[in-house]
Parts: sequence; C-alpha cells; structure tokens
Amino acid sequence: MCILALNYKETLKVFEQKPLGSDNCRGAGIRTRDFLLPKQARCRAALRPVVRSVSIMRRMKARQATKLISFLLALLTGLCACSPSNQPAPTLASLPLTVSRTPEVILTPLPRPTATQLTCLTNPGRVEEGILESTDPPQEFLIYLPPCYDERTDQRSPVLYLLHGQTYTDDQWIRLGAVDVIDELIRTGESIPFIIVFPDDRYWNLPAGPGFGARLVDDLIPYIDLTYRTIPNRNQRAIGGMSRGAGWALQLGLTRWDLFGTIGLHSLAVLQKDASRIPKWLADIPASSRPRVFMDIGDNDPELSMAQLVEAQFNEYGLSHEWHLYSGAHTEEYWSAHVQEYIRWYTEGWNNPTLNQ
Repeated sequence: MCILALNYKETLKVFEQKPLGSDNCRGAGIRTRDFLLPKQARCRAALRPVVRSVSIMRRMKARQATKLISFLLALLTGLCACSPSNQPAPTLASLPLTVSRTPEVILTPLPRPTATQLTCLTNPGRVEEGILESTDPPQEFLIYLPPCYDERTDQRSPVLYLLHGQTYTDDQWIRLGAVDVIDELIRTGESIPFIIVFPDDRYWNLPAGPGFGARLVDDLIPYIDLTYRTIPNRNQRAIGGMSRGAGWALQLGLTRWDLFGTIGLHSLAVLQKDASRIPKWLADIPASSRPRVFMDIGDNDPELSMAQLVEAQFNEYGLSHEWHLYSGAHTEEYWSAHVQEYIRWYTEGWNNPTLNQ
C-alpha cells in the first residue's frame, strides 16, 4: 500500500505543474533527454503520460480537486500506517550455504582378544618332537608350545630348558606333570605363556655322553631361537634339572652365565670332576650377571651331603639362592610331589622381571 501512495504523489506533482499553453511546452513534465526533440514532438512527449489526469482537472474546480487529493492522500497514509508491522519481509533468493563442520575425532579402541584367541587360551598347549640332525649323535628333544602359540604369531616367549635324570629320557618331566602345571597356570592367568624344551640325554653312559652340554649350548639353543619364537636373552632363558640333569644345569648355568639368568637344581647330583671347579666358576661370574638359583633335596637323598657343600659355596661367594630341604628320597615320587613348586618358581622370574635383574 505504501508503494501505491508514492504513485499518487507523483500524480500530484503532475497536477501542480503549470497549465499547458498552445505554444509553450516548457514545464510540462518533459524529461531532460526530450529537449533534444523538435518542439512539437517535445510537446507530444510531455502531454502523452498525463492526458487523462488533465481532462479530470478540467472538470473540477481547483478547491474541489485540492480537497479530493488531500482526502486520497490521507486515506492512503492511514492505510500504510495501519498495515501490520510484522508483515513478512520480502523473500530473498536463498544462496547456497556451505556449513564447515569440525572434523570428528574418531577413537580407535585398543585391540581386544578375538573369539579365536579366547578359545585357544582355554585349550592346553602341545608337545612336539624334534631332532637336530647336524650333531653327532643327532640331538633329540621334546618341546612344549603354550596355548595360542599358532594364533599369536607376533608374540615371543621366554624359554625353559628342563633336563631329565640319569637312566631316564626326555619325557620324564612331562610324565611327572610339568606340562599340566604350566597349562593350568597360563589358563588361570597366573603365568605368562612360555616355551619348555626337554633335551634328551640318553647317551649318558656312552662315549657321546660327555658331549651333551656342548650340543645343548652350541647347537640346540641357537636352533631353538631360530626356529621358535623365543626371547633370545639370558633374562628370558632358564635351565633346570633333576639328579644328573641338575648336575648339567649347575655346570652350564655357572659357566655360561651369559646364556642363562635362572638355574634350578632339584636333587643335585654333581657331575664327576665338577666339584673342584665350582669355586672358580662362582668367582668368574660378574656381580651384575649372577643368576637366580633354586636348590631343593630330600633329607633321605644319597646326594644330600654334596648338595649341602655346594650350597655352602654359594654362601661363601655371595651367590643369592633359595635352599629347601624336604622330606623324601632321590625318587620320581619326590620330584612329582614338588613339580608344581618348581614350575611356579621358574614363572615368578618372568612374571616379576625385577627378580632376574
């Protein structure tokens, strides 16, 4: 409505122009560019837009026309004033709006055990047979691989070498329950998974017998580290044995302290000629590389006196160790009664790494 009122104001301007003369066209609403036309053309151009308005004015008196125009203007002004102030604004053409969002932070959860891994943890480990043909005689062994060994191909494990007693073979520790114990400890989360190697020393009374130690450290250990996913350092490698096997563990553990950080001596039977060498072996071990040692024996064991002598030498040279004197003899019944204690002790060094430092 306000736009219409402006048009009427323009009409009023026309009414207020001077009366047209027959010979004079100036002031008759001619646009600036119309003065470039001939005189008669200029007059026609000026008169054309307002012919109807002039004819109305000729029929009215001046006062009546003025009152009419004033009335119309007042009416239009009122209509403009009465128009609602909250009329919707003219709709403008909408421009495409591009909203720039802050990139969302996507958190990647830590890997969780898969169903396969969880299932394999409930299964026991497995024991495989092996033979090293490069030695003379070929070195046979059994090896225990913990649960999920095949599934967790990126995981390496500590390794324990368990040596059997004289007249026995590489399956002695398995028959006494060592594998059952470690399976249960891993299943219940009381131990990290680790590998056990059971080397065979069946040639103990043959010419090849004395070469067992060299075959173990020079050939078997490098082969195991190359073939299986072990952690190849002394703090993650242990050696232990019962009877004659404990004799080998004593010799190899003290002379190759660079290979073994843990030594287990169960019903120790010291090898011939080794008794006099023990003091020198102890003196040659750097203080920072002294192994962790466990000793136990039955009070009815024929090797008790020699074991006590070795234990006294440990004290003399300041080698920290555990000493256990139990009731029992030099028999499988004694060892099977303590096998769980043995395996738990080995695992403590890996579950609590500060013990091996």
